[in-house]
Amino acid sequence: MTEPAVRLRGVTKRYGTTEVLAGVDLDLAATRTTAIVGESGSGKSTLLQLVNGLVRPDGGSVEVLGSRVDAVDLLALRRRIGYAVQGASLFPHLDLQANVTLLARLVGWSADRIRRRFDHLLELMELDPGLAGRYPHELSGGQQQRASLCRAMMLEPPLLLLDEPFSAVDPITRAGIHAHFERLAATEPVSVVLVTHDLREAVTLATELVIVRNGRVAQAGPSDVVVAAPAEEWIERLFRSQLG
Repeated sequence: MTEPAVRLRGVTKRYGTTEVLAGVDLDLAATRTTAIVGESGSGKSTLLQLVNGLVRPDGGSVEVLGSRVDAVDLLALRRRIGYAVQGASLFPHLDLQANVTLLARLVGWSADRIRRRFDHLLELMELDPGLAGRYPHELSGGQQQRASLCRAMMLEPPLLLLDEPFSAVDPITRAGIHAHFERLAATEPVSVVLVTHDLREAVTLATELVIVRNGRVAQAGPSDVVVAAPAEEWIERLFRSQLG
Protein backbone atom coordinates (compact mmCIF):
# COMPACT_ATOMS: atom_id res chain seq x y z
CA MET A 1 0.00 0.00 0.00
CA THR A 2 1.27 3.46 -0.90
CA GLU A 3 2.26 5.59 2.07
CA PRO A 4 0.07 8.68 2.56
CA ALA A 5 1.49 12.07 1.69
CA VAL A 6 0.40 13.36 5.10
CA ARG A 7 -0.36 11.46 8.31
CA LEU A 8 -1.74 13.04 11.48
CA ARG A 9 -2.09 11.06 14.69
CA GLY A 10 -3.82 12.40 17.79
CA VAL A 11 -3.16 15.99 16.75
CA THR A 12 -4.38 18.72 19.07
CA LYS A 13 -3.86 22.45 18.75
CA ARG A 14 -4.92 25.22 21.13
CA TYR A 15 -4.73 28.99 20.98
CA GLY A 16 -5.09 30.16 24.56
CA THR A 17 -8.13 28.38 25.98
CA THR A 18 -9.59 27.63 22.54
CA GLU A 19 -9.05 24.10 21.24
CA VAL A 20 -8.82 24.46 17.45
CA LEU A 21 -8.06 20.78 16.77
CA ALA A 22 -9.00 17.92 19.07
CA GLY A 23 -7.30 14.56 18.63
CA VAL A 24 -7.28 14.49 14.82
CA ASP A 25 -6.31 11.22 13.11
CA LEU A 26 -6.09 11.64 9.36
CA ASP A 27 -4.28 10.21 6.33
CA LEU A 28 -4.11 12.25 3.13
CA ALA A 29 -3.51 10.10 0.07
CA ALA A 30 -0.43 10.47 -2.11
CA THR A 31 -0.84 11.66 -5.73
CA ARG A 32 -4.50 12.47 -5.12
CA THR A 33 -6.36 15.73 -4.62
CA THR A 34 -7.92 15.95 -1.16
CA ALA A 35 -10.27 18.78 -0.25
CA ILE A 36 -10.70 19.81 3.39
CA VAL A 37 -14.07 21.52 3.90
CA GLY A 38 -15.54 23.15 6.96
CA GLU A 39 -17.16 26.26 8.34
CA SER A 40 -15.10 29.26 9.38
CA GLY A 41 -13.22 28.39 12.57
CA SER A 42 -13.55 24.64 12.08
CA GLY A 43 -9.77 24.13 12.07
CA LYS A 44 -9.24 23.42 8.36
CA SER A 45 -6.63 26.15 7.77
CA THR A 46 -4.81 25.17 10.96
CA LEU A 47 -4.47 21.65 9.54
CA LEU A 48 -2.75 23.11 6.50
CA GLN A 49 -0.43 25.23 8.65
CA LEU A 50 0.57 22.15 10.66
CA VAL A 51 1.48 20.32 7.46
CA ASN A 52 3.64 23.23 6.33
CA GLY A 53 5.29 23.57 9.73
CA LEU A 54 3.98 27.11 10.20
CA VAL A 55 2.55 26.04 13.56
CA ARG A 56 3.34 23.09 15.82
CA PRO A 57 0.79 20.77 17.44
CA ASP A 58 0.30 20.83 21.19
CA GLY A 59 -0.12 17.08 21.08
CA GLY A 60 0.20 14.23 18.62
CA SER A 61 2.38 13.90 15.54
CA VAL A 62 2.42 15.22 11.97
CA GLU A 63 4.25 13.30 9.24
CA VAL A 64 4.74 14.84 5.82
CA LEU A 65 6.28 12.99 2.88
CA GLY A 66 7.45 10.23 5.21
CA SER A 67 9.08 12.38 7.91
CA ARG A 68 7.88 13.91 11.16
CA VAL A 69 7.68 17.67 10.77
CA ASP A 70 9.29 18.22 14.18
CA ALA A 71 12.31 16.06 13.28
CA VAL A 72 13.39 17.47 9.91
CA ASP A 73 14.96 20.61 8.49
CA LEU A 74 11.87 22.76 7.91
CA LEU A 75 13.50 24.78 5.15
CA ALA A 76 14.37 21.63 3.24
CA LEU A 77 10.85 20.26 3.77
CA ARG A 78 9.19 23.45 2.56
CA ARG A 79 11.19 23.28 -0.65
CA ARG A 80 9.29 20.05 -1.31
CA ILE A 81 5.94 21.71 -0.64
CA GLY A 82 4.19 24.14 -2.98
CA TYR A 83 1.95 26.67 -1.26
CA ALA A 84 -0.69 28.99 -2.73
CA VAL A 85 -3.18 31.15 -0.89
CA GLN A 86 -6.18 33.36 -1.54
CA GLY A 87 -5.49 36.42 -3.67
CA ALA A 88 -2.37 35.10 -5.47
CA SER A 89 0.03 37.07 -3.18
CA LEU A 90 2.46 37.85 -5.97
CA PHE A 91 5.27 40.28 -5.16
CA PRO A 92 4.18 43.63 -6.67
CA HIS A 93 7.73 44.77 -7.47
CA LEU A 94 8.55 41.64 -9.50
CA ASP A 95 7.25 40.79 -12.96
CA LEU A 96 5.50 37.50 -13.67
CA GLN A 97 8.66 35.64 -14.64
CA ALA A 98 10.59 36.86 -11.59
CA ASN A 99 7.69 35.92 -9.30
CA VAL A 100 7.36 32.41 -10.68
CA THR A 101 11.09 31.63 -10.79
CA LEU A 102 12.13 33.29 -7.53
CA LEU A 103 12.56 30.11 -5.46
CA ALA A 104 14.39 28.28 -8.24
CA ARG A 105 16.90 31.12 -8.43
CA LEU A 106 17.29 31.16 -4.64
CA VAL A 107 18.11 27.43 -4.50
CA GLY A 108 20.61 27.73 -7.35
CA TRP A 109 18.94 26.13 -10.36
CA SER A 110 20.73 26.71 -13.64
CA ALA A 111 19.35 29.33 -16.01
CA ASP A 112 18.54 26.64 -18.57
CA ARG A 113 16.62 24.50 -16.08
CA ILE A 114 14.69 27.54 -14.86
CA ARG A 115 13.76 28.53 -18.39
CA ARG A 116 12.55 25.04 -19.32
CA ARG A 117 10.45 24.72 -16.16
CA PHE A 118 9.02 28.23 -16.53
CA ASP A 119 8.04 27.64 -20.15
CA HIS A 120 6.46 24.30 -19.26
CA LEU A 121 4.35 25.80 -16.46
CA LEU A 122 3.17 28.68 -18.62
CA GLU A 123 2.10 26.18 -21.25
CA LEU A 124 0.20 24.09 -18.68
CA MET A 125 -1.57 27.16 -17.32
CA GLU A 126 -2.14 28.57 -20.80
CA LEU A 127 -0.42 31.83 -19.93
CA ASP A 128 0.89 33.77 -22.92
CA PRO A 129 4.73 33.97 -22.76
CA GLY A 130 4.28 37.63 -23.69
CA LEU A 131 3.02 38.20 -20.14
CA ALA A 132 6.38 37.24 -18.61
CA GLY A 133 7.54 40.84 -18.25
CA ARG A 134 4.31 42.21 -16.85
CA TYR A 135 3.85 43.15 -13.22
CA PRO A 136 0.97 41.82 -11.10
CA HIS A 137 -1.10 44.99 -11.46
CA GLU A 138 -0.94 44.54 -15.22
CA LEU A 139 -2.46 41.05 -15.03
CA SER A 140 -6.09 40.03 -14.65
CA GLY A 141 -7.22 38.26 -11.48
CA GLY A 142 -7.30 34.95 -13.30
CA GLN A 143 -3.81 35.46 -14.73
CA GLN A 144 -2.48 36.36 -11.28
CA GLN A 145 -3.97 33.20 -9.75
CA ARG A 146 -2.55 31.00 -12.50
CA ALA A 147 0.85 32.65 -12.03
CA SER A 148 0.58 31.89 -8.30
CA LEU A 149 0.00 28.20 -9.11
CA CYS A 150 3.03 28.27 -11.41
CA ARG A 151 5.14 29.71 -8.61
CA ALA A 152 3.89 27.07 -6.16
CA MET A 153 4.83 24.31 -8.62
CA MET A 154 8.15 25.76 -9.80
CA LEU A 155 10.38 23.45 -7.73
CA GLU A 156 8.44 20.35 -8.84
CA PRO A 157 7.16 19.71 -5.30
CA PRO A 158 5.59 16.33 -4.50
CA LEU A 159 3.05 18.11 -2.26
CA LEU A 160 0.92 21.16 -3.06
CA LEU A 161 -1.04 23.00 -0.35
CA LEU A 162 -3.83 25.33 -1.44
CA ASP A 163 -5.56 27.57 1.13
CA GLU A 164 -8.76 29.05 -0.38
CA PRO A 165 -6.75 29.87 -3.53
CA PHE A 166 -9.65 30.59 -5.88
CA SER A 167 -12.11 32.39 -3.61
CA ALA A 168 -11.00 35.92 -4.53
CA VAL A 169 -11.93 35.63 -8.23
CA ASP A 170 -15.36 35.87 -9.84
CA PRO A 171 -17.31 32.67 -10.62
CA ILE A 172 -16.63 32.70 -14.38
CA THR A 173 -12.90 33.23 -13.88
CA ARG A 174 -12.90 30.58 -11.14
CA ALA A 175 -14.36 27.99 -13.49
CA GLY A 176 -11.52 28.63 -15.94
CA ILE A 177 -8.90 28.36 -13.19
CA HIS A 178 -10.47 25.09 -12.06
CA ALA A 179 -9.95 23.69 -15.54
CA HIS A 180 -6.30 24.78 -15.55
CA PHE A 181 -5.77 23.32 -12.08
CA GLU A 182 -7.22 19.97 -13.15
CA ARG A 183 -4.88 19.95 -16.14
CA LEU A 184 -1.92 20.68 -13.86
CA ALA A 185 -2.90 17.95 -11.38
CA ALA A 186 -3.32 15.43 -14.19
CA THR A 187 0.07 16.26 -15.70
CA GLU A 188 2.27 16.60 -12.61
CA PRO A 189 2.73 13.73 -10.09
CA VAL A 190 1.68 15.79 -7.09
CA SER A 191 -0.35 15.24 -3.92
CA VAL A 192 -2.75 18.17 -3.43
CA VAL A 193 -4.42 19.34 -0.24
CA LEU A 194 -7.08 21.96 -0.94
CA VAL A 195 -8.71 23.91 1.89
CA THR A 196 -11.98 25.52 0.85
CA HIS A 197 -15.33 26.59 2.28
CA ASP A 198 -16.93 25.90 -1.12
CA LEU A 199 -18.25 22.35 -1.16
CA ARG A 200 -19.10 22.50 -4.86
CA GLU A 201 -15.49 23.45 -5.62
CA ALA A 202 -14.27 20.62 -3.40
CA VAL A 203 -16.39 18.00 -5.14
CA THR A 204 -15.40 19.34 -8.56
CA LEU A 205 -11.66 19.25 -7.97
CA ALA A 206 -11.00 16.57 -5.35
CA THR A 207 -11.15 12.80 -5.42
CA GLU A 208 -10.95 12.69 -1.60
CA LEU A 209 -13.07 14.73 0.79
CA VAL A 210 -12.52 15.59 4.46
CA ILE A 211 -15.30 17.33 6.39
CA VAL A 212 -14.08 19.17 9.50
CA ARG A 213 -16.30 20.51 12.28
CA ASN A 214 -15.34 21.99 15.65
CA GLY A 215 -11.75 20.80 15.39
CA ARG A 216 -12.61 17.20 14.55
CA VAL A 217 -12.87 15.14 11.39
CA ALA A 218 -16.60 14.55 10.96
CA GLN A 219 -16.16 12.37 7.85
CA ALA A 220 -13.44 11.47 5.36
CA GLY A 221 -13.25 9.30 2.27
CA PRO A 222 -13.62 9.29 -1.50
CA SER A 223 -15.67 12.32 -2.56
CA ASP A 224 -18.42 10.34 -4.26
CA VAL A 225 -18.80 8.02 -1.25
CA VAL A 226 -18.98 10.89 1.27
CA VAL A 227 -21.53 12.78 -0.82
CA ALA A 228 -23.66 9.65 -1.33
CA ALA A 229 -23.63 8.66 2.35
CA PRO A 230 -23.24 11.56 4.80
CA ALA A 231 -22.22 10.29 8.22
CA GLU A 232 -24.15 12.93 10.19
CA GLU A 233 -27.31 14.96 9.79
CA TRP A 234 -25.24 18.15 9.86
CA ILE A 235 -23.21 16.95 6.87
CA GLU A 236 -26.38 16.03 5.00
CA ARG A 237 -27.74 19.55 5.61
CA LEU A 238 -24.45 21.00 4.39
CA PHE A 239 -24.67 19.00 1.17
CA ARG A 240 -28.29 20.02 0.60
CA SER A 241 -27.50 23.71 1.12
CA GLN A 242 -24.46 23.81 -1.17
CA LEU A 243 -25.01 21.03 -3.69
CA GLY A 244 -28.80 21.19 -4.00
